[in-house]
Amino acid sequence: MDFSLLSQFLPTGLLLHFDVVDFKELGDLSTKKDCFYIYLDEKNQLPLGFNSSDYESKGFFDRTIIQDFPIRGKAVYLCIKRRRWRNKFDKSIEIKSDYSFITEGSKLTIELSDFLKGTGRDPRRYDK
Repeated sequence: MDFSLLSQFLPTGLLLHFDVVDFKELGDLSTKKDCFYIYLDEKNQLPLGFNSSDYESKGFFDRTIIQDFPIRGKAVYLCIKRRRWRNKFDKSIEIKSDYSFITEGSKLTIELSDFLKGTGRDPRRYDK
């Protein structure tokens, strides 16, 4: 399936770091409405500032689900799987990339959080 059209709806710069691996329209049990789930896996690119001769990709962390702007009145959830990088010489050292498109301490994208703040709605209500 070609996911290239989704780039028009995703947060700016997201697809520089992630590949869309799946897209599903599912029912949200809490709201009883349909919603979109976009599944993204982090690309196999070592975080900036680290040497590839020192680190290797060792699978992924569990998926994180964050909410983004609705599309056509349906909730949008980004299901993100980030890579786990392990030091080749000291197996106890693991690193992961840091991304700025997720609002710190929230389960919303920064763009959606800023929009909700501008409308007077408290984005912390949606962190659950």
